[in-house]
Amino acid sequence: MIRKPASGRWLWSGYLAGGLLTMAAYYVTVAAGAPAAVRVGLYCAVSISAAVAVLYGCLRNRPAAPLPWILLGASQLIYSTADTGFYVSHFVLGDTSFPAPADVLYLSHYPLVVAGLVALIRLRSPGRDLPGLLDAALLAVVAGMLSWLYLIAPQAQADSPALVKIVSVGYPMMDLAMFAVALRLILGTGPRPVPFFLLSTNLLAFLAADSIYVFQQLNGTYGAGNFLDAIWLSGNLALGAAALHPAMGKIAEQAEEAAPAPGPGRIAGLCAAALIAPAVLLIQYANGSYPDIPVAACACAVLFVLTIARLAGLVSEQRRLAITDALTGLRTRRHFEHQLAVEVTRAHRAHGGLAVLIADVDRFKSVNDRYGHPAGDKVLTEIAERLKEATRDSDLLARYGGEEFAVLIRDIGRDEPALIAERLRRQVAERPIVVSGDTWLDVTISLGTASYPLHGSTPAELVTAADRALYAAKAHGRDQVVPAKGQHGELPEPSLDLVALADEVDSWVSGHEHSRAVGRWAGQVARSLGLDPTAARRAELAGRLHDVGKALIPAGVWTKPGALSEPEWELVRRHPGHGAALVGSVPGLGEVAEVVRQHHERFDGTGYPDGIAGTGIRIEARIVAVCDSWAAMLADRVYQPAMAEEDAARELRTGRGSRYDPDVVTAFLALHARGHLGPLPNLNVP
Repeated sequence: MIRKPASGRWLWSGYLAGGLLTMAAYYVTVAAGAPAAVRVGLYCAVSISAAVAVLYGCLRNRPAAPLPWILLGASQLIYSTADTGFYVSHFVLGDTSFPAPADVLYLSHYPLVVAGLVALIRLRSPGRDLPGLLDAALLAVVAGMLSWLYLIAPQAQADSPALVKIVSVGYPMMDLAMFAVALRLILGTGPRPVPFFLLSTNLLAFLAADSIYVFQQLNGTYGAGNFLDAIWLSGNLALGAAALHPAMGKIAEQAEEAAPAPGPGRIAGLCAAALIAPAVLLIQYANGSYPDIPVAACACAVLFVLTIARLAGLVSEQRRLAITDALTGLRTRRHFEHQLAVEVTRAHRAHGGLAVLIADVDRFKSVNDRYGHPAGDKVLTEIAERLKEATRDSDLLARYGGEEFAVLIRDIGRDEPALIAERLRRQVAERPIVVSGDTWLDVTISLGTASYPLHGSTPAELVTAADRALYAAKAHGRDQVVPAKGQHGELPEPSLDLVALADEVDSWVSGHEHSRAVGRWAGQVARSLGLDPTAARRAELAGRLHDVGKALIPAGVWTKPGALSEPEWELVRRHPGHGAALVGSVPGLGEVAEVVRQHHERFDGTGYPDGIAGTGIRIEARIVAVCDSWAAMLADRVYQPAMAEEDAARELRTGRGSRYDPDVVTAFLALHARGHLGPLPNLNVP
């Protein structure tokens, strides 16, 4: 690592100290009445030194963006040349004519200053920082009004030659332009190292001194060697010291964050400035003089507009912060839920569609545990950027939780959500995420999708459906998309573990199919009764899984050849509840679980586990109850021989209205009579 000489760190302060001593010597010569050449030499030495310091600072510090400093250095070179010409002409040669060649140089340095400041502003906050622009505009309007009232208008109305008027008015006009740009720099965003404050001191010192100079010229009170020279010389020194400071290049660095909310001091200053225009009107009213009322009134109108714009910007910014996640820049969960409610209402009125996608970062906890939370934050921000790239401007993308993201998609068809979710999944998984210089991670996401009105008619139903689908995607291996099923459409397939468990339980008591047959028959009966496809599928799934709860009860209870004891019967009566708990653990099968719980309820209310009667029992459970009994009666079990189909049909007819729903029995036996049910097959367990 190359280090600059230690003297570089003190060069700027040494320059300031030397300049202040030279300035003190200048005032000593003024007080002592020293020869004009000595006074002029000391004054111009400070002015010229600032130009040399800026150019030397550019060569020594080599800023990444030298153009602003080159422009400022060139302007100071012209300014110091004008100083030399002015002071030599006035105090050495005795030529006090106005305007003079020095005035041309003075006026020509302003455009270079403005250009240099504009270049700095563009580097520090390219295309941003509207608050800083509005604040600068408000203060510039106030300054413009005061300059017009007390500097420009008196000069323009003075009884003097046209050229004198033009040059006299040119100074405050140029100062005003420089002041407006300087305000934009000072009030804008960007880093504020020591050179920033030194440069700001230079600008404000020149503006103050120039304005006072014009005012003194109007009053005829200006004299060389008064306090104004100290202000001008201090401004020169501040510019030179800013360029010599090692951090001079940092002024041009871009702002990393948006402008913070204005503090109390800034708000108080803006309020005070906005009140100056009406205060001027009151002063003129008190004095009985009204020549400048139009100017002050126009200033008041402009200030009012700028103040309203600033307030609107503050409100907009506060709203943006309230609905924006600080880490990822995405919308917040609260905003997502609010917009989802709005869009559901709109889709309902327009008979349109929308979709909710919920994504979760796979194994995100291991990233935090192994690489630390900064790496986890990097993963989340990068995933957010990739999701942004893969979504439309009209889609609402939000950070829904710690490592969860949600997307609200408007005006979408039934089959599109899964396609869009797959695109998002690929966008995240296609390349590793770099979390440090030599560390990169393969990160994937799982997604669940839900559509309105297919999977829900309320925001809560849609989010629940998408969340259950996400859970299924995680349960089935992650890095995949699972569409929601169940609420208003297809039901999810049961897990293979549950299906295998149902077959295993069946194998304990018989060599015939049981759950498979019950599920198949339940679906047929449901359709013959005119149930909608979802209810028919629900009956089919409940029939397939109705006995899985038996797995939580000792197998000996089911294989006991003799009569069961009361404690054993108590265990038997628990299996519908156990089965409901197992089935209900699968996202989307909540209603199927209810059917499983009720499949041993009786139509007359004497069943178990809850003693429900009649139509209080779900229709799917009443169907499963009939199919379950039929399959049990046809199977050869250790505690009961198989019945003939005629005897089983007689048992069903006997139980109509007591054990079974009469309509279900009628529909079942009608299917049997037509040969649609078929025999009970042998069980083939892999």
